[in-house]
Amino acid sequence: MDVEKQAAILRNKNHDEPSVFLPENLLREARRQKNKVECGVPKFCVLDPDGDLANYLLEKNIAKKNECWSCYHSKLYSFILDDAEIGIIPYVVGASYAVLVAEQLFVSGCENLISITSAGIINEPETAKRFALITEAIRDEGTSYHYLPKERPAQLSTQLHHKLPENDLWFQAKSWTTDAPYRETHSAIKAMKDEKVTCVEMEASALYAFAEAKEKNIICFAHLTNTMAQQEGDFEKGEFFGSLESLELLKKTLTNLKGN
Repeated sequence: MDVEKQAAILRNKNHDEPSVFLPENLLREARRQKNKVECGVPKFCVLDPDGDLANYLLEKNIAKKNECWSCYHSKLYSFILDDAEIGIIPYVVGASYAVLVAEQLFVSGCENLISITSAGIINEPETAKRFALITEAIRDEGTSYHYLPKERPAQLSTQLHHKLPENDLWFQAKSWTTDAPYRETHSAIKAMKDEKVTCVEMEASALYAFAEAKEKNIICFAHLTNTMAQQEGDFEKGEFFGSLESLELLKKTLTNLKGN
């Protein structure tokens, strides 16, 4: 295909070329403007797109604002889970925002990033479990193409995959990452069904592409909560909007990461 006929998202992508605009430089200026001292965020951090877990932790006085976080666009809170300090950022919705925040977290001291996002069911899984460990995500968004060539899959790293076998909380699944949730058409959904996709969400493929390109540890979980609002009573997550289950998920994930 002629370059002129390519979609703009595929043009001028020299994936090995460093960026001029760097997250550490942005944070330097943010600290200057906000009069913040330079200090590190927790080594384990969580993206909470729905905000339900962060809200629960704040309401129960379990979490408090972390003043080391200098991002212009979000707030980081810290809490203790099994003697480990965890950072959590709510409302990080969508591929581009998730990667923007992830870039900044990793230059601020984060070493392991876990995303727990709500997802719509495409193919009903053969299990009653409602947490899916996303092992591969179809790249139907724009951000991932800035990090990996179009022919490369977006997937959980082999090293992390080995540390996170299926258990009583999660099963492994393939997802569809879209940046246009209100363009989930019948034909698009059918195509994803045919590709054995379990669920649809908005962050995983971009986070995994970034993780591979920058050699970072990122794990994406999907909480299967809905069928794209095709029936009333959809989007139910359980007691405290699924926060207790999410905490158990984090505990088991941290145990696996520390123990292997």
